[in-house]
Order: sequence, then C-alpha cells, then structure tokens
Amino acid sequence: MNSTTTSTPRLTDADLREVRPFFILVMLVLAGIYAFAVYSTPDLRAPIRLIPFTAIMLIHAALHWISPRFTTGQLRPAIVYLTIQGVLAFALNLLAHNLSIAFGLYAALIGEAVGALRDRRLAAGAIATYLALGSINFVLGAGWGSLSSWFFAALPMTLFVVIYVVLYQRQAEARERAQALLAELETAHRQLVEYAAQVEDLTLANERQRMARELHDTLAQGLAGLILQLEAANSHLTSNRFDRAQMILQQAMARARATLADSRRAIDDLRTGAGRDAAEAIRVEVSRFTEATGIPCSLDLTLLPALPDSIREHALRAISEGLNNVARHAKAKEASVRVGSSNGWLEIEVRDDGVGFDPVAAKQQSGHYGLLGMRERARLAGGALEIDSARGSGTTLKLRLPVKVEAE
Repeated sequence: MNSTTTSTPRLTDADLREVRPFFILVMLVLAGIYAFAVYSTPDLRAPIRLIPFTAIMLIHAALHWISPRFTTGQLRPAIVYLTIQGVLAFALNLLAHNLSIAFGLYAALIGEAVGALRDRRLAAGAIATYLALGSINFVLGAGWGSLSSWFFAALPMTLFVVIYVVLYQRQAEARERAQALLAELETAHRQLVEYAAQVEDLTLANERQRMARELHDTLAQGLAGLILQLEAANSHLTSNRFDRAQMILQQAMARARATLADSRRAIDDLRTGAGRDAAEAIRVEVSRFTEATGIPCSLDLTLLPALPDSIREHALRAISEGLNNVARHAKAKEASVRVGSSNGWLEIEVRDDGVGFDPVAAKQQSGHYGLLGMRERARLAGGALEIDSARGSGTTLKLRLPVKVEAE
C-alpha cells in the first residue's frame, strides 16, 4: 500500500470532545510518572537534570494534548508527531534513570500510534520502534540482563493497549455509522414530509377539478337547458302560442326538478361514490334531451358489461355534455348517441348534423369548459377523446374508455 494515500477521517469538534477523556487520563498518567520519577530518583531533583526533565515532560504532555487536531486524518503529520514523541520519551528515560517510567511513556505512545495509523503495517512498525527504544533505555540503564524483564512486562502491556484502542476505534466507527444512518433517516423523513405535502396539494387540486366538473355537469348544464327552454317559451308567448309556451314551461319545471335531483345525486356521489345503472341513465339522458329541445335523437345502446363506478360516471357525464353542446351550439336537426363495448373498451359516440366548429380554435377560447371537462375525464380514466368537426359539416364526438371490470 502506498503510505502517502493512507488517511483516516478528520475528527469533528464533537469527536474531539469524545476523545478528551482519554487524553485527560494520559495527562494524569504523565503527571503521576513525573511525580514518581522525581520522588524515587534523588539525582533527578538536582536542578541540572530537573529543569530539562521538567521542560521535556511539559512539551511531551502538550503534544499529547493537541495531537488529535493535527494527527487524525493526516498521515505525514502523524508520523512526524510520533517520531518526535518517541525521541522525547527516549530523552526522558535517559534523564530519569528510572526504568519504570518507560512503561507509562511508551504505552501511551503505542496507543496513539494504533489510533493515528490505521494502516496495520505502519502501526506495527511504530509499535516495534517504541519497543526497541524501550529496550535501549533498559540496556543503557540496567544492562543486557534486564532486557528479558522488559519484554516480559512490555509485551502483555502492548497487547492490552492495542486491544483497548482497537475496541475503542470500532465503537467510534459504529457510533459514526449510527449517526450517519440517523442523518439519512432524518433526511428521508423530511423528504417524506415534503412528498406528503405535495401529495396533499395534488389531491386537493384534483378534488377541486373534480368538483368543478361535477358542478358543470349538473348545475351548469341544467341551468343552460332551462335557459333554452325559457327562451323558447318566451318566443312562443310573444307569438301568442300559449299552449306551446305552457308545454315548454312544464318541461322547464321538470328540467329544474331533474337538475335539482342531479345536483343532489352528484353530492351523494362525491360523498359515497354511488352511481346509477348505466344503460337506464343513458336512456333517461337521451329522452330528456329530446323533450327539452325537440331535436330527435336516436340511441344505439348495445349490451354493456358491468362498469366500475368511475367509468360509469365519466361515460354519463360525457354523454350529457355532448348532448348539451348539441342543444346550445349545433343548431342541429337530428342527433344520435351510440354506446357499445369492444375489446375491453367502452366506446361512446355523440353525433349531430349541425353547423359544426373548428376544434383547434375551440381549444384556445376561454370560458368553454364542456370539452375541457370531457378531455379531463378521458385523461383521468386512461381513455381518449376524438373530435371530428368542421364548419357546416356537423360534429362527432368519440370517447373511448378502458373497461376494467371490478373484481368481486
């Protein structure tokens, strides 16, 4: 492995606070080593040795305290730091002539080496170096005969320190992973809240569109039919055709009652989703159109499959809107409605022989919501709406809706 590319993550301020207890313990150990060395070594209390020993110990302790800030995540500074600290520990042992302090000094450095050098080969090299320096201190202080005692005590100490630091690192890594997962969960939670708000907004928008369609297909169409009938009655009254006017007014009253019933039914449908029998409702709609307008309208109604509530409602509203457009705009003499099913599709066709219109221009005009509502219904149901019309050539509306029979 290329050592120049080996690195570990930098410690955050929170991580520094977490490792502080370990370095506080190191400071206490160094203070104890200093006091023990001065107390147990009379020669060390001489100023010529005490002053440099104290100064080196202070530098050694200060470097320990600030080491996390420039060793974690930076390989070269960590190697330089561990080298300097090894030299200082070696010097302290030479000045003290007290071999017992070597265990504390080198144990702390071995623990830092394992923590700072995550690469196993580098950490093993640092441990071997510190054990070698300790061996030299023992040989210089007590001769070659003390070397076996040093290894007998140093090896278990080293093993304990390495295991402790490795376990601490694994705990820290597990904590970091847990914090990362917690951050991801918080992010996911925020996204879910945002998505829920978006879904709610879309649901409200769709519900407003649905209510607008229902109002148009019930109240607006009913009132439009009433207006046509009242205008016809007024025309007959002006021409003194009272019997005909009375008959149309009676039809208008029936239309008003039917519109009120449709409005109530639409409200019930919005609340419960209940619907009527499709075939019967289509017949009633065509009959109502003929009675209100006097325009003959033929009905070709084949046997229909059981329709889901949503498809049935879209079909009925589309037929009602198509006939309403014939009554209001087409100036037709005849109309026809054909409803059937083929290959899993419900096919609806409303045809008239009226004046026709330009479908492209109609899309660009505001205030005409009938065709817009039919297009929306086709889109929501997964179907398609075709408009075949031209000025002077009549109009044919073709609506295809997918028939998905609801499972019982």
